[in-house]
Parts: sequence; structure tokens; C-alpha cells
Amino acid sequence: MADAQKTQGPFADVVPALDRLTQQVLFGEVWERKELSKRDRSLITVAALIAQYRINELPFHLKFAQQNGVTRDELVEVITHLAFYAGWPAASSAVGIARKVFEENP
Repeated sequence: MADAQKTQGPFADVVPALDRLTQQVLFGEVWERKELSKRDRSLITVAALIAQYRINELPFHLKFAQQNGVTRDELVEVITHLAFYAGWPAASSAVGIARKVFEENP
């Protein structure tokens, strides 16, 4: 049972209930709603993570956004735009994270 839980997601080994909710509710029900495209949801999520200085989650969502059709140029523009609304430190931190993500995923 523990091995099966580990393959479910990043929380399964420690907090199986949170892992199940993440997989079934967040990435299942919420991300699959038809009212917004996954691309739009990714842009919104990246913007929210930058604005809230959520640097742990940002690398995953920058990669996920690219998988969902958001271009590198669009992600760069989100960071630039948010420098004025979320603050220079938040944008500056996002630049460093984006640099690593873009190097790993050209």
C-alpha cells in the first residue's frame, strides 16, 4: 500500500489524505473545469504564486504552464508585469526561479 501511495504524488508518503485531495480535487476537479482553459489556469496560478512569494511551488507551475501552452515569452511578461503590482523582490525571486526552469526546459 505504501508503494502505491508514493506513486500518487509528492505528499503520499507523509500525508496521504492531502495527496489524495491534491490529485482528485485540485488537479482533478478544479483544473478540469471547463470555464477556464488549463492555459489560463496556469497563467493565473503562476501570477498568484509570484505575487504571494510562493517560491517552493513556482518551479513546478512554471514547467506545468509551459506544458499547458504558455510560452516562455508570456511567462517573462507575467514576471515583468508583476514587478509593478507584486513588488520588485517577488519578481526578482521569480526571475531566478524562471532562469533555472528555462535552462532545464529550453
